[in-house]
Amino acid sequence: MQQTYLLFNASLRQVFNILTEKEVFLPELPKPRGKLISDRDMSSLTWLRVGGRADYFFQPADKQDLQEFLSALSLEISIFPMGVGSNLIVRDGGLRAVVIRLGRFFNHILIEGNRVTAGAAALDAHVAKKAADSGLDLTFLRTIPGSIGGALRMNAGCYGSYVADYFTSARLIKRTGEEVTLFKDDLVFGYRQSNIPEGAVITEVVFEANYGDPKALHQRMDGQIQKRDETQPVKELSAGSTFQNPSGFSSTGRADDVHDFKAWKLIDDAGLRGARLGGAQMSEKHPNFLINADNATAADLEGLGELIRKRVFKHSQIELVWEIMRVGEPVT
Repeated sequence: MQQTYLLFNASLRQVFNILTEKEVFLPELPKPRGKLISDRDMSSLTWLRVGGRADYFFQPADKQDLQEFLSALSLEISIFPMGVGSNLIVRDGGLRAVVIRLGRFFNHILIEGNRVTAGAAALDAHVAKKAADSGLDLTFLRTIPGSIGGALRMNAGCYGSYVADYFTSARLIKRTGEEVTLFKDDLVFGYRQSNIPEGAVITEVVFEANYGDPKALHQRMDGQIQKRDETQPVKELSAGSTFQNPSGFSSTGRADDVHDFKAWKLIDDAGLRGARLGGAQMSEKHPNFLINADNATAADLEGLGELIRKRVFKHSQIELVWEIMRVGEPVT
């Protein structure tokens, strides 16, 4: 049995090669207990506030709901697990996939001894603060935008520390609906990457942290927040750092930190601080922050990023690598 939808969205008509409005048959999806809607505007879900529409958006009620949905979903239908949209550009043509975003059931934070167990939807900042309350040092997470699932997938780091340094295990739901547990020896971590299986949905991550004085930990995080606010465009629509540092490591926060091969320095040296394309701009405050300055489209933002990459390469012969994830289809 198939459901019939009248599709009036231009991006969807393009995907199905529809030249005029007519009936299109889309596959019937499993009926979950959680939220499942079609033709979901993605711009409201990303920090940059751009992007087309996803074919479907699914927010599972709980882990069992997620497993049952995936096990019943045709493998021919793509899925896209997303966090809070803090490190994401969805192209203007939208996503031909089921976007899966975890909700409240997956944002728990539990402390046992020196172990911190966090649901994949828990915000990095909340995990850092809750850990500090119990005298556990995960302070590097405090200024990293996003949620724990995304932090694991990209081996997020700051101030010389990375998720890999504290990671113990993670639970994932595979594309088939099977739940698996991965341990440190099962994963390979690199700078801004890990080999989490494609299509797997991370549901929970366990860290082991060092002990510290709660007051001192909170004071350290307060200092990090102050420094961030002084150096980054926190009041603008951005997605954090745009490009990876060619040096291969995050800022250490030390006064003697070397900046020669940091992305922001290469962009600045090429005279691109504040560069604009359409409504997109490289921040004047921090040139490695791509911002939606004036009703930018996804094409504006990605186009400016590619222009920056070309000009930096011409100036320094160093090729910048995107840190922001870009997904979906352009409008043609």
